[in-house]
Amino acid sequence: MSSMQSTAPLAVMAGDQILTIAQQDAVRAYGDLSIFRIQLALEGDGWHVDYELKNPAWKGGGPHYVIDPHSGAILSKRYEQ
Repeated sequence: MSSMQSTAPLAVMAGDQILTIAQQDAVRAYGDLSIFRIQLALEGDGWHVDYELKNPAWKGGGPHYVIDPHSGAILSKRYEQ
């Protein structure tokens, strides 16, 4: 008798949950985030959260994250300052 295990696909976390995770880290690194526009996209390697300056004439940039869509773990982050 063969036993087959069925595995349900892992649930993907909602975008608002992912934004909360990114924002908690970004606030610690940058403080005020009101100068950034936030872009969120689910890609093959996870959720991408990018903080871009609202005013293109300003120097620097914001944080960029790749977050695991199932666990919410931050897989990578890069700060532009």
